[in-house]
Formats: sequence, structure tokens, C-alpha cells
Amino acid sequence: MSDKDNSRDIKKTELANGELSQEETEEKKEKSQEQLLKEAIGLDEQESKKIERKLFLARFIDYFSEETLDFIYKDKQFNQYKEELNKVLNALEEEGDEEDKLLIKSMEDKSIINTLQRLKSNAENLAKSKGVEQAYDKKMRKWSIIITLPMFGLLILLIFLPDLFSNMSLFLFPLLCVFCMAPSLIRGQLMRKWYEFKEENKKEFYQQNRGDIVILKDYVGEVLNNLRAKMLDKKVPLQLIKFVLHSRDYENLNLINQKSGKGTTQYVYTFAYPEGMEPFPVPKELMQQYQSPEALKKQISEEPEKNFIVLTDLKAQDGIIRDFVPTLRDSLADKINDVLNECEFQKAQKDFSIIMPNYSPENAIYCVCGDVVEVNNVQICNWRDEFKFYLFEGEECDCGEKVYALSLMDASDQIPAKLKDIFRS
Repeated sequence: MSDKDNSRDIKKTELANGELSQEETEEKKEKSQEQLLKEAIGLDEQESKKIERKLFLARFIDYFSEETLDFIYKDKQFNQYKEELNKVLNALEEEGDEEDKLLIKSMEDKSIINTLQRLKSNAENLAKSKGVEQAYDKKMRKWSIIITLPMFGLLILLIFLPDLFSNMSLFLFPLLCVFCMAPSLIRGQLMRKWYEFKEENKKEFYQQNRGDIVILKDYVGEVLNNLRAKMLDKKVPLQLIKFVLHSRDYENLNLINQKSGKGTTQYVYTFAYPEGMEPFPVPKELMQQYQSPEALKKQISEEPEKNFIVLTDLKAQDGIIRDFVPTLRDSLADKINDVLNECEFQKAQKDFSIIMPNYSPENAIYCVCGDVVEVNNVQICNWRDEFKFYLFEGEECDCGEKVYALSLMDASDQIPAKLKDIFRS
């Protein structure tokens, strides 16, 4: 073979290697952070799922023990969580080791499911004694209907019987303004009353139900200690596993961040190493990400979002949303954050005014303080290449909060089973 042929073959090999390297790079870019983390620390799919299940178990029971009042009169949502708990327990029963089965036995011995149900009933009894007989979002929906129907009736009369109101134009305009402003004012008032109710009664509820709440927290501590021991045994770098809880009542955790607002606080933790143990080294694949100044700055400042609104009862087609009911999903904030972490994002090509042509004070997304959210960014979220939905990002409100809203792109979209509790009406 001539030198020229050798040179040509070498160039072909270099090109092939270059293309392969580029493909590998692209493939690596396409992998989610979760996938990279699993590969870097050597967790197989089964072990990864066990971690997720136990974290769900701990996070939900911890949240319920701290914010039981969020579940009053929400039987459907509560039953969905119970179903998820049972699925987790069944999976641990089938796939877990002896220590996992001890967790299941402890849950049965402590009657955790019955304790959750009892606390919910006690919270509803307390609410009734204070004059609260309906969940906030249901009450808001009822008032929206009460106000909207007369307004539509008046508009229909104006269209079909204009002569009837020809001499009343001076009165009609202020009346229509009142109808337009009323939903926003009422929603804001209802939300303020709800947060006041929680603030005023949270301590009383804890004092009346301290025994049951302590049982739940003890069990959460067992789950967290089980998970920590398993990860130490497998030499998983504990500093890579971050999760959110709603209290500081647990041992063997490092607090790395917290966020407070509207009567609740979220704490971001990692597991702590035993005293005197050197931290396991972070794999090379993740070293730069976790040690660069930019990444460290991001980790310090990063806070989990909580103010998630989901647009329900949609009238939407082909990406255009005509009508909706904004529903606060703060109790699902952890799950929504997890889902968003599994998404790829693309800025919506259509302007917000096209996506929501009827956005107005009477048909708007509201901040937790009751003000109308000014949407400044619309993203299309692609979840696992299976499902797409909108994420609306609002400007920071005068109260200091920032609201995010999720919505289907079409009312007829088939929702994956894992996301049904988020997008349900």
C-alpha cells in the first residue's frame, strides 16, 4: 500500500473517530442529569428506584405531618397519595431486602396509614369548628362561577337587547368594571383568609395531635436512616443526593438551604457522613460541575420552587387556551420540581398574548397574595419525549413571590399516569 493510501486511510480513521466522539458527546448531552448521576455513582435502575421510593415515602409523610391542614376536604388528592404509598410498599415488599421489609413492618406496627387518616379527620373537625367547611380551591371555583354567570347574562342582554339599556350606559360601564375586578379581589381575599387560618390554627392543631405527629416523624426518621445506611454501604457520595423536607426534626442530615414564605418553610438537605468519616469522592464525570465556582454559586442560591399553579377545567385547542381555572398545587411542589427536572425546555414560538388571548383580571393566574400574575416567559416542557405541556413563568410579584403555572396544551391531551395527579381537574 502506498504512503498516499496509508495517509488516506489514516484520515478516514481520524474522521470516523471524530464522528464517533462527536456522537458520543451529543448522546451524553442528551442524557438527563438524573441519568448522568446514576451512571457516575454506579447505581443500577433497581437501586435508583428504591432511593426514589424511600425519598417519596419520607417526603410525603414529613410534609403531611407539618402541613396537615393543606389536606382538609381533599379526599381525592389524599386517596391518590395513599395509593402511591401502597405502591411503594408493595414494591419494597417484592424487591427489598430484610431491612426494607422491617420498614414495612414498622409502618404496619405504627399504623401509619390510619394515623394519616385520623389526622386528616381531626384537621377537618378543627376547620369546621372555626367555620371553614370547604377547601380553598373549591370555594374559589364556586365564587368564580357565581360572579361569571351574571356577567355573561348581562353581556347577552346587551348584545340581543341593546335598546333595553340605551339609557343606562352611565351605570353599565362601572357595573361591568365591578364584575371584572370582583374575581381577583375575592380570590385574593380567600387566599389571605386561608393563610391566616393556617397561621392561627397550626400550633393548636399540633398541640391537640402531638402524639400522632410524633409517630409520623419517628417513622420518617427510620426511612431516612435506612436510606442513608444503604447509600453509605454502596459508597454513594452523599453530597450528591439532595432532597426537600418541611421540618428540622431529623438527625444525620446536613442543611444546605431553606426557603420560607406564607407560613411554611422548605429545607434542602443532603445526608451527613458519620462523624470522622471522610466524604466519598465525587466521580470525575461530575467533579467539574460540583466544584466550579459557578456551580457552587448556583448550589448555594438554588431554592426549590413552591408556588405552582396548574390550569384546570381547560378550554384549550391547538396550543391556544381560551378558559381555565387556576388551581394551587403547592402540596405537589416536590413532585412538580422532580418532573420539571426530567424535562427538556423550548421557548414557545407563539407569543403569550396568542396562547392566552382572553387573559384578563377575570380570567388570570393569581399570585398567592391575590394579585394578577404578569407572565413574562412561556416554555414548552418535553417530559421524557412522551408528553408536552406549557410552563408559564411570572414576573416577581410586589409581595416578593414568583409564580409558575403548568398547563396542558390541548384539553384532549392524554396525560401519562405519573402526571395525572398534577394535571387533574
